Amino acid sequence: MPENDLQTRRSARSWGGEGATGAGATAPLPPDRLVSADFYRGAVMLLMMGELLRFSQVAKAFPESRFWQFLARHQTHVEWTGLTLHDLIQPSFSFLVGLGLAYSVAARKQRGESFRSQALHAGWRSLLLIAMGVWLRTAPNQPTNFTFEDTLSQIGLGYFPLFLLATVAWPWQAVAVVGLLLATFGAFALFPLPAESLDLTTVGVTPEFATQHNATGFLAHWNKNTNFAFAFDRWFLNLFPRPEPWQFNRGGYSTLNFVPTLATMLLGLLAGGWLRRSIAAWPKLLGLWGSGVALLGLGWAAEHYGVCPSVKRIWTPAWVLVSGGWCCLLLGLCYAILDWGGWRRWAWPVTLVGMNSIAAYFLAHGFESYLEARFNSHFGVGWPGFLGDPWKGLARGAILLLSLWLVLAWLYRRRIFIRI
Repeated sequence: MPENDLQTRRSARSWGGEGATGAGATAPLPPDRLVSADFYRGAVMLLMMGELLRFSQVAKAFPESRFWQFLARHQTHVEWTGLTLHDLIQPSFSFLVGLGLAYSVAARKQRGESFRSQALHAGWRSLLLIAMGVWLRTAPNQPTNFTFEDTLSQIGLGYFPLFLLATVAWPWQAVAVVGLLLATFGAFALFPLPAESLDLTTVGVTPEFATQHNATGFLAHWNKNTNFAFAFDRWFLNLFPRPEPWQFNRGGYSTLNFVPTLATMLLGLLAGGWLRRSIAAWPKLLGLWGSGVALLGLGWAAEHYGVCPSVKRIWTPAWVLVSGGWCCLLLGLCYAILDWGGWRRWAWPVTLVGMNSIAAYFLAHGFESYLEARFNSHFGVGWPGFLGDPWKGLARGAILLLSLWLVLAWLYRRRIFIRI
């Protein structure tokens, strides 16, 4: 999604090295391109598309296998507090939007684009991202479902403020992160707790969920569908035309998640500004990893000492810190291997996905069902017939995932990159 202006910069050096041939050498990469960002973004998109593999089906068939239980756990979201690898998809994507914007704004300035031109582009991109997210959350043949919890809508709602903050010095960006976290914390902490007599099933919270996940005392301010963000959506989402009044979000997600998500994007913007500095690679790496450890420590302390829980579904301040810490650590790892170490040849299958993330996102949220229907038409609903359960589902997922990757590889070889 972030622009690295690939179309305007070309290099005579191929991915596989000068004179290399094969799939990995079909297109040159600019020598100043941050390959680690493309790889990280591609890994995130493949992790999202990897839901097709349905590890949970295999894990259910082999309940004693720690291996399959581990894979299944990290292919699903936690129900409320905590995190799995799958929970890091959206914060990573948001973090990388900020990272890419740091490079994009610098490139546009270098080309002599005016602030007005950049602002108009950022505003258009913001509106388009919001609309795309709403469209993806609308079921086929149903009235438009005006909700804004999709990743694209969340990024779009915060994108224009992110652009404005990208034009100021980094200390102000850091102040903005702190301000957003404090404002979010205050809004939830000051919102009155629900009456004890409230029937939680009326807001989509089952007794089983409440027993396992609802907190008591001060942390109850962040319980599912009884918090400040939920109350806002009860008012805001019912301003839009809909077949019946909006009551609650089953997963507990909310529109106002975009405010702390903006803080996550700002962490990416700060990381991008740090990596753009004219200093050696090793202090850049230490800066990323040091920031990651510090953010993780602050997030852990906030939860451990009962200040704020770490909940992705409502993007709590502790979640911003914990997920932001992981993003810095993972980006640092990619940077150490690909940009500092220069070991890039092996990474091209993942990197090409990251270079076309918008296309990958839409393939994963629409084309995969069309593709599966075509396979069903040609090979029957039970394909591949020579495999039994649960391996059949795993094989189907692998074939569909490979097919989606081949579409992205085809787009890459023809230099087709979807930008907005």
